[in-house]
Amino acid sequence: MQRRTKIVTTLGPATDDPAVLSALIRAGADVVRMNFSHGRPEEHARRMELVRDAAASVDRYVGVLGDLRGPKIRIERFAAGPVTLDEDQAFVLDVSLDAGAGTAHAVGVAYKELPRDVRPQDVLLLDDGHIVLDVEKVDGPRIHTRVRTGGVLSDHKGINRQGGGLSAGALTDQDRDDIGVAARLGVDYVAVSFARDAADIHEARKLLLDAGGFGRIVAKIERSEAIDNLPSIIDASDVVMVARGDLGVEMGYAELTGLQKTIIHQTRNRHRVVITATQMMESMIQSPMPTRAEVSDVSNAVMDGTDAVMLSAETAVGKYPVRAVETMAEIIEGAEKYQLAHSRVRHRVEGQFRGSDEAIAMAVMYTANHLKVRAIVALTESGSTPLWMSRIRSDIPIYAFTRHEYTRRRVTLYRGVYPVPFDITHTEPHVLYGAIFEQLLKRQLVSSGDLVILTKGELSGVSGGTNAMLILKVTAG
Repeated sequence: MQRRTKIVTTLGPATDDPAVLSALIRAGADVVRMNFSHGRPEEHARRMELVRDAAASVDRYVGVLGDLRGPKIRIERFAAGPVTLDEDQAFVLDVSLDAGAGTAHAVGVAYKELPRDVRPQDVLLLDDGHIVLDVEKVDGPRIHTRVRTGGVLSDHKGINRQGGGLSAGALTDQDRDDIGVAARLGVDYVAVSFARDAADIHEARKLLLDAGGFGRIVAKIERSEAIDNLPSIIDASDVVMVARGDLGVEMGYAELTGLQKTIIHQTRNRHRVVITATQMMESMIQSPMPTRAEVSDVSNAVMDGTDAVMLSAETAVGKYPVRAVETMAEIIEGAEKYQLAHSRVRHRVEGQFRGSDEAIAMAVMYTANHLKVRAIVALTESGSTPLWMSRIRSDIPIYAFTRHEYTRRRVTLYRGVYPVPFDITHTEPHVLYGAIFEQLLKRQLVSSGDLVILTKGELSGVSGGTNAMLILKVTAG
C-alpha cells in the first residue's frame, strides 16, 4: 500500500547540504517549504536550485511552497538580553521606545498600531501564550499591563490578542515583494500568513498572476477572524493550512483539536486541499524519537483526512531532519491501515456538478469503491480531475498522467495522487491504452489482467475538459 498522506518539509540550514536534501526527498518529502520569514531572495533562489537538483537526482517530483512572513506583530529587543517577568508586576508595551532599549519594565513593539487595537481588560499573549498580560490602560503609545503569567521573555517574540481583533492586514509591503520573488522562482504554492478574509486571498492571487507566477494560493488559518470567515476563505483558496500555533493562542488550546477537525472537514467538503501544521513532531528537533503524544497527533490528523502534514523546525534546524521525515512516513502508514477502506461522503447529493470533470471524478470514485480496481489513471492538463477524485477517501491510487511538469509538482500535495510524466501524442485508442499500460507495468504499479479506470478528455490539451471514463483491463505488449 502506498502512503497516501503527503509530507511537507521546511528548508533551512539543516537541509542546505545537497546530500541531506536528497536523502530527505528519498525518505518521503513530497513538498518543501521555503520560509520567507528568513533569508534573502538570493538564498531562496539557491535553495530552489538545490531542490530541483536533489529531486532530479532521486527521480522524484517535489512541489515547492513559498510561505510569506505576514505582519510583524512582535516585541522589539532587550538592551541586556532576555528578561524575567514576575507574576503581578507592571510591564509596559511602548511603540515609541527605541527598538533595542527594552528592559524588565518596558519593551518596544514593531507593530505600531497596537495601542489603537487594544482596550483595558484585554488579554495579550506573548511568546505563543507562555506569557500572559492583562491590559490596565492605554496611554498614547504606551500600553500598561499587569503580568498574569510570567516567565523569561526574549527578543522578537510574537504578540496575540486573546480572541483576535488586531487590525494588521495579512499582506505587508515585504510580502508583496516576496510574491514577486516567488513568481520569479516559479514556486508551486504561495502561503498567505494571518489571512483574515477572502479579500486577502484574492489580493495575493492577483499579485502573483500579475508578477507572472502560476502557483496556487494557500490560506493559513491562524487568526480568530479567519474562523469567522472560514467558508469564504476556503472557496477563495486552493489550499488551506491549519496553522495551529497562533490559532491555538488566539482561540485557546482547549478548542484547537475541534477547530482542526472542523477545518479539515470543511476544506475537503469544499473540494480544496488541506495541510495540518505546527509542532507535529517538535521533540525531534533534539531527539531521534518522537513522543507518544506526537505520534498520536500525526495519526489523528491522517485519520481526519488531511492531505498533508508538515514539519517545520524539525527539518529546518533540527538535528535529525531525515529521521524526522522517515518517522513521519512510518506513522502515516500505520495510521492509514486503520482507516476505513473508503468513506461514502455525500458529495453532490444536492445541487449540481460544476463541470464535466467533477461529474466524471465522482462517477469514477463511486465505481472504484464498488469494483475491484487496481488503479485510477487521469490524463490531465491542470490536475483538476485528480483533485476532485482525491476528495473521496479510497485506498485506490490515483495516477496523474500529464505532460506538464508544473502539474506533476502541483499534485504532489494531493492525498492519494501520484504524478507520472506522459505526453498524449496518440489519438488511436489502442495505441493510447498500450502506452498507458506500458508506463504502469514499467513502474510495477499494476499487473497484467488488472482492472484500471481511465479518465480523459475528448480533446487533448484542454484544461478542465475531462468528459470520459473507461474501465480497462491491463494487457502486456
